[in-house]
Amino acid sequence: MGNIYDGAFRTILNDCRQMIIPVINEIFKEDYTGNEIIEFHPNEHFMDQQDAADHERITDTNFIIYGKKKKKYHLECESSLPDGRMTIRLFEYDAQIALDEGEIVHETLTVTFPNTAVLYLRNYKKTPDKMRYVIKTPGGSVEYDVPIMKVQEYSLEDIFSKGLLLLIPFYIFSHEKNFQVYNSNEQKLAKLKAEYQDILERLDELEQKGIIGAFDKRTIIELSGDVVREIAQKYENVQKGIGGMMSGALLETEARKILNKGKDEAKKETALRMLKDGELSIDKVAKYSGLDIAEVELLAGLQMV
Repeated sequence: MGNIYDGAFRTILNDCRQMIIPVINEIFKEDYTGNEIIEFHPNEHFMDQQDAADHERITDTNFIIYGKKKKKYHLECESSLPDGRMTIRLFEYDAQIALDEGEIVHETLTVTFPNTAVLYLRNYKKTPDKMRYVIKTPGGSVEYDVPIMKVQEYSLEDIFSKGLLLLIPFYIFSHEKNFQVYNSNEQKLAKLKAEYQDILERLDELEQKGIIGAFDKRTIIELSGDVVREIAQKYENVQKGIGGMMSGALLETEARKILNKGKDEAKKETALRMLKDGELSIDKVAKYSGLDIAEVELLAGLQMV
């Protein structure tokens, strides 16, 4: 899988980790609220091999969610054609994760395999709905499914109604097969741009409601632009059209941040002048300056130092 997609997936998971909760709920039918503690573990694992030097394998993500029960998860993001090798790699990762965190008590080794799933960015006829492990041991057989999330099957309505914001940077994969049409047809490209304008407006609304933070929104937009520029390298109009929108949104977000900072400074200067006059109460200063009472009290305290 391309390093850009891999990097985007890891970045949004590590920098906006609460966004993984709705995805886990969707894949594993969990009922996490979003207030759980998430503990990420190192992605680097050294694979032990006979007759060969140990070599390093890097998983996409490996973490524990502390809900009603402590549960371990392992997610991989994949864009290539399923060929069986992914299942082998996945099991190697799972076995090494289990072994790395195994416990030995009185010569009894206990290993816990993670809840594992794969996010497929592209759908092929051969893309299965699930993978399956069958482990035959002298003590009996163990078998279980590894679920697959097919990103292209989720519409924008699905993504926003289910809170699957982690999928937004990869939404462009749903349109990949039509890039040539978009590149040569301005009307078709305009429809695609309208979808991304809708994404930006919905993200703004989520930020205004306090559902996501400014950093989360910026990360989603930035990674969306990175993925578009990578996947549409051969289609200049698509790159400029959608990639340009993402870059513009980032500049607007930064400009708004600077503007808001300027407004906050002006409010504080106004409050300080009123406090210096000493004619108004803290409540009145807060009301007339537009600051919170706590902020005015802090300014008043600093003024007395």
